Amino acid sequence: MAFHEIRFPANLSFGSVGGPERRTEVVTLANGFEERNTPWAHSRRRYEAGAGLRNLDDIETLTSFFEARRGRMHGFRWKDWSDYKSCPPSKRTTVTDQLIGTGDGVSVVYSLSKTYRSGEQTYTRAITKPVEGTVIVGVARDPKVEGLEFTVNTATGEITFAVPPDIGVPVSAGFEFDVPVRFDTDRIMTSVASFQAGEIPDVPLLEVRV
Repeated sequence: MAFHEIRFPANLSFGSVGGPERRTEVVTLANGFEERNTPWAHSRRRYEAGAGLRNLDDIETLTSFFEARRGRMHGFRWKDWSDYKSCPPSKRTTVTDQLIGTGDGVSVVYSLSKTYRSGEQTYTRAITKPVEGTVIVGVARDPKVEGLEFTVNTATGEITFAVPPDIGVPVSAGFEFDVPVRFDTDRIMTSVASFQAGEIPDVPLLEVRV
């Protein structure tokens, strides 16, 4: 099993459906109250790629991509058009989009993350597949220069500074990112009449931990 650092064609992922999934165990007590618990600390995303296919050339592209990944064997990158930036999709990324850490005068490695907020509650998601060339980093809101003052590992989502940020200084970043996924099926069923008949191939994808 391996992860291929290649993105599923973005023009085919546009129009797909999917999003985060959580697992919650619910027990209803005799008095009608509930006890709820979750074994998952983090959500897991599912997608249906077939909804983004528009013609038979798209089917051929999908088949080639599927065969090269050996079905469910190897993971790959996926662009979630509804959630692919450190900011809202309609905005431009800035160095203050996401707080990724606070300087301690020693640490030089920081991991990218995205925090989701609703009311007083937050959820922080690790970002492990940033898109090359999109990561911008700031220390105390001061933009840093990639390649000179910091480097980005696009396979892990780690930022490495040439000089550790000072104690108590906020480290922030803006970026675009992909979701690591795999096919959740070992077969692709298509028909030359699919689009004429209004049928959509079933192409499920599942987020993987990397």
